[in-house]
Amino acid sequence: MSVAASIATALVLEVGQVDDAAPDPFTFVELPTGEFLMGGSDEDRYVSAVELPQRKMAVTKRIAMGRSPVTQCEWARFKKSVVPGSNGSCLPLSGITWEEAVEYADWLSSQTDRVCRLPTEIEWEFAARAGNDALFPSGRNRLSLNEANYLYDEMGNPVGRGHLTPIGSYPPNPFGLFDMSGNVSEWTSSPWTRSPGEISETPGTRYVTKGGSWDQLPRTMRCSSRDWALRTESHDNLGFRLVVELD
Repeated sequence: MSVAASIATALVLEVGQVDDAAPDPFTFVELPTGEFLMGGSDEDRYVSAVELPQRKMAVTKRIAMGRSPVTQCEWARFKKSVVPGSNGSCLPLSGITWEEAVEYADWLSSQTDRVCRLPTEIEWEFAARAGNDALFPSGRNRLSLNEANYLYDEMGNPVGRGHLTPIGSYPPNPFGLFDMSGNVSEWTSSPWTRSPGEISETPGTRYVTKGGSWDQLPRTMRCSSRDWALRTESHDNLGFRLVVELD
C-alpha cells in the first residue's frame, strides 16, 4: 500500500474504535477536542518547578495523532535506506534531531496533501492524559514493568530490559496510543519555556521533549514530566511521533 493510501485509511480510526493490536505503519487516531488540566500537581512527590503551575488548557483543532512513535521502517521509506546500525525494523526510530523530524513531517505532508507535523506540547500532554488526571498515560498513578519500557526503578536499580522494544509490546493508553510512556522520549514542536502551557511564538534552539525513555526512571514518564533538547542534538533514546491536521 502506498504511503498516501496508508495514511488515508488510518485517518478513519477514532477514539473508542482502537484495540491493543500493534499499529500498521502510518496509523493515526483522531483525537477529541476539549479542555484538560496541564502540568503537575502539588500532591505529586516528583513534580518539579518546570511542571508548575497546573493550568486549564484546551485543544480546539481537529487532529489525528500517530498511534506510535515513527518507526525505523517508516523512516527507511523516507530515506530509501535503513537507519545506520539497524536492520530497518519497526522498532521506534531514535537518534534523530528536531530538524530531521521536521524534515520527515514535511515529506509526509507532500505525500498525502495533508498538514503533517510534530505535536505541540499541549497536544502531546492532552493525548497522553486521554481524558483523565492520573499521573501516567496508562490512567493509573503508578507504573509497572508490564505497562512501559523503562530501565530503572525509583531507587535507581536496573529492573527493565535495557533496550528498545517493538511497538505493541505494551498496552496502549485509553486513546489507543502506544508508548506514550517509555521506549523513546519524543520531540514536540514547542520551544522550551519555564512552565507548561506557556507558549513561545519565537523559534528556539531548545525544544520540549515528553514521555520518558527505555533508559530512564518511571518519574520521567508522568504525563506532566517535561524536558528539553537542542534542536540539533540526537540521542539514542529520543524519537518523535506526528499529528495530522484534519480541518
